[in-house]
Amino acid sequence: MCSLSHFQSFKYPPNLAPTPFAVMVSVKSLLFVSVVLSAFVAQCTLASNVVELDDSNFDDIVNGDRFVLVKFFAPWCGHCKSMAPAYEELSDAFSHVSDVVIAEVDADKHRDLGKRFGVSGFPTIKYFEKGSTSASDYSGGRTAEDFLTFINKKGFNGRIKVTPSEVVVLTESNFEKIVMDETKDVFVEFYAPWCGHCKSLAPTYEKFGETFKNEKDVVIAKMDADKFKITPKKFGVTGFPTLKWFPKDNKDGEDYRGGRDGADLVSFVNGKTGSKRILGGGLTDDAGTFDELNTLAAKFSSEEDREALLAEAETIAASLDDIFATYYVKVMKKIIEKGNEYPATETARLDRILDGGNVKADKLDSFIIRKNILNKF
Repeated sequence: MCSLSHFQSFKYPPNLAPTPFAVMVSVKSLLFVSVVLSAFVAQCTLASNVVELDDSNFDDIVNGDRFVLVKFFAPWCGHCKSMAPAYEELSDAFSHVSDVVIAEVDADKHRDLGKRFGVSGFPTIKYFEKGSTSASDYSGGRTAEDFLTFINKKGFNGRIKVTPSEVVVLTESNFEKIVMDETKDVFVEFYAPWCGHCKSLAPTYEKFGETFKNEKDVVIAKMDADKFKITPKKFGVTGFPTLKWFPKDNKDGEDYRGGRDGADLVSFVNGKTGSKRILGGGLTDDAGTFDELNTLAAKFSSEEDREALLAEAETIAASLDDIFATYYVKVMKKIIEKGNEYPATETARLDRILDGGNVKADKLDSFIIRKNILNKF
């Protein structure tokens, strides 16, 4: 918890104390920055369901008509900043419940309110039962789920919106079936819910899972190694997060030691599997293309012996036995029929369809690969 006394007792060291001129310049600069930031913050807070309390409205809101949860915070407090996303999520969960208020007080700015309720560190959480204006201390967990469970036990019905995830959740009962499947390449994060590094990685890992949702042979998974201890111990997990790779041909669990940003994770799986993904689920410019056919496409565009090139492309496509290999042949025939403008015209048509946003996820790859092939002509 951040202590208020630490902030109040700060003094400049003698050699760093600002001169009067420096203070004057700094004040002018800060005033300008303050105006800009105030406008920005004002726009951001419009989207929040957290009610901001101060001396002017506290007693009107906390009047016994509703259950009120209040966070006393300070803008400079690191713990408060860490808790902020969970508190916002909680406020959204109760935005439809008229007799529950999720509120906060900047107790560094409104110190009298903090003093009134005995606040000595940040964040301090108090709650006021419906029918009462007396504060009680909240001493539970600080996740959105912790707060939600606590309030719902009071007889309310808040609901956290669950975002669909492409990351497979592993347990002791399904680990063997999913991870040890020799038809799948599996990337696993062993994490703990309380681990700060795991929480920081979570949004990136979700996007990582989204990236490979159309790769049927690739599974991105995670396991709560604090809850399920047997399997993590078996694979030598001693810290969090631990990332391991279980390819089709080796289920011993290879340690992943690369970078933790999304691009690093995607690059690793691409390199191991031959996939051509970019972070978010798209495909690289060469995905679905074939070097031999790319060479023929370039020659075809330069109007060399097209009948001979078409025949050669048909032979190569048949040997590859791939639906997208045969697309080269289709494009060549369309160019002969409709002219050299066909690749550009067809690409523009596909772009219009994609821009419409109505292409289903399982069809999206097909559209992108067709564009990649058209661009080879």
